Amino acid sequence: MLSRLLILICLFLAAPMAEATRPAANPDDTLVMELKTGTVLIQMRPDLAPIHVARIKQLVRRGFYDGVAFHRVIAGFMAQTGDRSGTGRGGTGRWLELEASKEPHVRGTVSMARGMNRNSGDSQFFILTRAQDPSLDGNYTLWGHVIKGLDLIDKVKAGDKNKDGYVREPDRIISMRVQSDPPRAPKPAAQAKPQAPPK
Repeated sequence: MLSRLLILICLFLAAPMAEATRPAANPDDTLVMELKTGTVLIQMRPDLAPIHVARIKQLVRRGFYDGVAFHRVIAGFMAQTGDRSGTGRGGTGRWLELEASKEPHVRGTVSMARGMNRNSGDSQFFILTRAQDPSLDGNYTLWGHVIKGLDLIDKVKAGDKNKDGYVREPDRIISMRVQSDPPRAPKPAAQAKPQAPPK
């Protein structure tokens, strides 16, 4: 009984210690992701992956992710986005070398997706929704953590596990911006077609 109590105390103390190892949130290194269900905040980690963070910020500021689908979502594992083609094969065409770190992949981790080549990260990324996955550690570039709205990621429409999680009629990112940047003006709505006069 005493040993179980000690284990529980250690686990309780370990969580805030893990949080303490992360740098304080900086608006210039925080992403604001708007979904139809609400707002998700992602704290980027330039201390772990400076090249990937710079790429993500560049793409966000270009509006690259606005309207992009969560094309691959496996319930209880992860949600993947960042491909404007929606096929899982798209990107900018400019690969980045892996920036491996010892940071563990835990729930809320944001990492760069890639192909079989370890140095093929581009624009696609995934958000881990399971408790942890040590098999990913050091094999994918971890560049951020969700600090608000992870429950919204849990609710993103999941795909068919028999089809590797690819989603038909997927949920989409409405917009993304760097928190320190002013909100972009909404795109003008398409003009309504003039109605024919009644007969």
